[in-house]
Order: sequence, then structure tokens, then C-alpha cells
Amino acid sequence: MTAIFKSIGKDLPASLVVTLVALPLCLGIALASGATLFSGIIAGIAGGIVTGLLSGSQLSVSGPAAGLTTIVALAITRVQAYEAFLLAVMLAGTIQIVLGFVKAGIIGDYVPNSVIKGMMAAIGIILIMKQLPHLIGYDANFEGDENFLQPNQENTFTAIGNAIDYITPTAAITGILSIALLRFWETSFIKKNQLLKLIPGPLLAVIAGVVINQWLAAPLHLEVLEKKHLVTLPVADSLTSFFSFFVFPDWQYITKQEVWISAGTIAVVASLETLLGIEAVDKLDPLKRITPTNRELKAQGIGNMVSGFFGGLPITSVVVRSSANVSAQIINHTPWDILTTQRNFYSRITQ
Repeated sequence: MTAIFKSIGKDLPASLVVTLVALPLCLGIALASGATLFSGIIAGIAGGIVTGLLSGSQLSVSGPAAGLTTIVALAITRVQAYEAFLLAVMLAGTIQIVLGFVKAGIIGDYVPNSVIKGMMAAIGIILIMKQLPHLIGYDANFEGDENFLQPNQENTFTAIGNAIDYITPTAAITGILSIALLRFWETSFIKKNQLLKLIPGPLLAVIAGVVINQWLAAPLHLEVLEKKHLVTLPVADSLTSFFSFFVFPDWQYITKQEVWISAGTIAVVASLETLLGIEAVDKLDPLKRITPTNRELKAQGIGNMVSGFFGGLPITSVVVRSSANVSAQIINHTPWDILTTQRNFYSRITQ
């Protein structure tokens, strides 16, 4: 408990950054998977709290992952009932726990460094190219945006070209200003200021976007962004309405072959993505900490069981959120922190 409060000054700003990154991803992945938006929120909470508490990783952040979008959408269609899909998620979590006990986490040790670096570079390129249309307000297509070929007969490149004809000035100004603000927050001027470096850049970008859309758009004779351009959260008008958001697995589907096939597929893909993700995060960690992979599989399994039980999507360790956490932590670590931890780390492995 003492260790938690000791690092609260570093962890709190990082948690704000990760939240700003994770929430839109949770909602977008749920939408692309054909599930309810609330299921994405549940998965994000299960990954952040349950898996976060049980995991041995200091920086990895878990939640619904884009890599599982197609698998989840196919599983929901295959089992033909969302309650049956939730049962498959819980079974997938059980399989992951078994994989942890049989020490299957060693699989990650056989993945070459070139694969990790290539995966991270590819994720970055895909995110940049897929976000360019949204940067200027072209949000016509969400489903399929994770793929090169999209359901609307476009692909990644043509979508960027077509988006130019549908520029929303307010969205473009907000996006460009946010990028400029984030870039400025990475300069030496901010990092040398003891007060400013504690303020997360992404939080300022979100505040700037809200200010522009709510209070500056009209005076500047710009159109206020429509509802389709905004993050839409499910809202309950009563306690009964809130509890209606939850959907629970139905055990009567336990004998269906499709449920077990979906569970096995989710377990294998989620486990591999997790192992690759934590391997990548460990390489980014300036303190050179190593995540116990078998413990991570067990933590992911329990997280998936909790997520599936309450109606959430399957979760994995997600590189995008984890790298955001790494960046936020680096800002708040002093060189002495890094040097001390590295010295302790190397003394342990040489004993």
C-alpha cells in the first residue's frame, strides 16, 4: 500500500493519459465488432482493474483490442446469440488460465525482435493512415476501418482521398490544433518546467477540443460538430435503466460446438497478442523490468472471465494504450529513478 501512494504523483498523470486513449478505443472497437458500446466500457474496466491488479507488468494496459475485432464480429455471428458469445469469452478466459498454469507463456521468448519492432511500426502506420479521414471530420465509415478493404468498397488509400471532399472545418481545426499542442508538450521547454510537465498533454488536447466546439465555433462562424463526430456514451436515466445495460452469459449454450470453437479462437489469438504486447512494452520500459508471462496469461484469463460475465468484450494487452502509459511514465521519471532501478535489475540477474 505504501508503494502505491509513493508513486501516485507519477501514476495519476499517466492514468489520465491512458484513460483518454483507452475510452475512444473501447467504444470504437465495440462498434466495429457489432456489440453494444457498453460492452466496450465493461471490457475496459475489467482490463484496467481486474487484469491490472493481477498482472505482473508495471506498464501494460489491457482492454478490448483492435486485433480481435474481426474475430469477435465473426464469433457473435457464428453463435447467433450475444449471451452465447459472452459464454465463449468466459471459456476463453478459462483456457488462458490453463495456459498460464502449463507455462505456455514461454512462447513469447521465441518471437524475434524484428517481429516486435515490425508489429509496432505497422500499428503506428495503420493508426496514422486510418485516422487521417477522421482528422478532417470524415466519419462516414467506422465498421471495417481496421481493415485495408472496407465494406463501402473503399480501401485505406481511397478513403483518405475521398475524405478531402468532405472536410469539416471545425474538426480539421480541432485535430490540427490538438496535434500541434501535443507536439509542443514534448518540447524541452515543457519538460524543464516542473509544473507543466505534470499536466498530461492529451488532457489539454481534449479540453481544447471541447472549448473550440462548445464556445469558439459560433463566434468564429464555424459549424458546431454534429453528434456523429462526437464520442457517444450510453446514458441511463434511472438505476433500473443502468442495470439493463448488463447482459449475462447463458449456460444453456455450453454444449454448442460453435461456442467452444469461438472460445478456443479467442483464447489463442488473445494470448498471442498479449505475449507480443508485453514483450513490446518491456522493450519500451526505460526501467528494464520484465513481465512474468505465465502470470500475465492467468491475469488475462481472469480478466476475460469477469468481462464476459458482465457482458463485456474479450481483452488483451494493448500496445497502443501501453505505449501511451510508457510515454507518460517516462515524463515523470527522473534519471536517478531509471539508473537506480536498472542497477537493482542487473544486480538481481547476476546473483
